[in-house]
Amino acid sequence: MNSLFQKTSSHWVKYSEYEFKQGNDGIRYIMPTPKAKPSVYDPLKDAEKMVVDALNVGRLAMRDDGNHIPTLEINEFASKYGLLGFMTALPTTPNFMDYEAVYLSKNHFIKQETMSTPDYLSIFFPFGKPDVSKSDIRAQFNVGGDRTMVAIAMTFSDEPMAMNMSFQREYAERVDWIATQLRDLAFTLVSSFLYYEDYNHVDEATKNIYRQGISAFGGIAPTYHIALYDKPTIVWDFHSLLRGIQMMFSFALTDEDRPLRLCKSCNMVVISEKHNPTSCPKCIK
Repeated sequence: MNSLFQKTSSHWVKYSEYEFKQGNDGIRYIMPTPKAKPSVYDPLKDAEKMVVDALNVGRLAMRDDGNHIPTLEINEFASKYGLLGFMTALPTTPNFMDYEAVYLSKNHFIKQETMSTPDYLSIFFPFGKPDVSKSDIRAQFNVGGDRTMVAIAMTFSDEPMAMNMSFQREYAERVDWIATQLRDLAFTLVSSFLYYEDYNHVDEATKNIYRQGISAFGGIAPTYHIALYDKPTIVWDFHSLLRGIQMMFSFALTDEDRPLRLCKSCNMVVISEKHNPTSCPKCIK
């Protein structure tokens, strides 16, 4: 799969350290620590590893009938790759800051089809409202005097404002939402894996269950543009890490040369290797 992204670029922000914090409503969130340092990176540089890590967190979330929340692993995943960017992934457009209302795609988390923009922002800024002002229909976001936050804002000044806001230190995501999203991703893989693994040993009703499991995975249509760096480069406009992971997962799941598999010993997700296609590196040892 990495060969698909060798000449591509897409940038995201991660922080050096994250913490869990409980809101007044009792909901648990994850967000950067007050002293965490942000860094900009390209998640497509090692797309395979990110997909495998996401699936393995999701695999753990499948425990206890899908009710387990692997907080340690979620924190480790965030430290490696950043938060998923739900704020820009759920609306029909990442440019929703220019509108009075947010229009939402069908999702597991918010049942309303529309929400006022301030109400929607409050979901992701539960510990302090962002400093947002509007002039006519144009919104402006003030990052204050924090030089690091100003630098991040300037780096992504050409991106939708909501994406830029999701990189700020005050941005938070619900831990149960992350667990659910990654669990669903892992469920898609397991459905696909078992469908072919058990094809000759199960009845048609069981096969239909597997088909329904894979059909629940919704396709995405990210946009891209071409930039002139040291050579012409495709830049994917994901606007959220979640959308990027979903697209990378789609390629990985359908990759015949290096398919995704479950380790026969520990059930960890691995990229199949020719010498031992059904075991993870730990179990090979």
